[in-house]
Amino acid sequence: MDTMKQNCYYEAKSRFTCNTQRALHVIGEKWMLYILREFLYTDTKQSFNKLMKELKPISSRTLSLKLKKLQERGLIKRKVIDAQPVKIEYEITEQGRGLKKALTDFGKWFVKHHS
Repeated sequence: MDTMKQNCYYEAKSRFTCNTQRALHVIGEKWMLYILREFLYTDTKQSFNKLMKELKPISSRTLSLKLKKLQERGLIKRKVIDAQPVKIEYEITEQGRGLKKALTDFGKWFVKHHS
């Protein structure tokens, strides 16, 4: 596990006794779940520009920072494709895919209780 990922999970574990709080520390920042949703429910690789389009009104700076955090936390990976011009793709990791059931269940809860 890389140092940034270790730091994030160590901080969550040391600051919170509740696993829900720990999970929210890792993925609960503004925009994080919206970004993850784009990967989980399209099940395709994403480009920065495609994410910008889908996540309006997110700023490019915010998207860049959140993608970096998700990458550091092991939830997405970044791939540089050597082409002209250079192309960068983002893809969900197995760890990130593990969130799909929890987020789907969360959506079902909302429909059941708030529709």
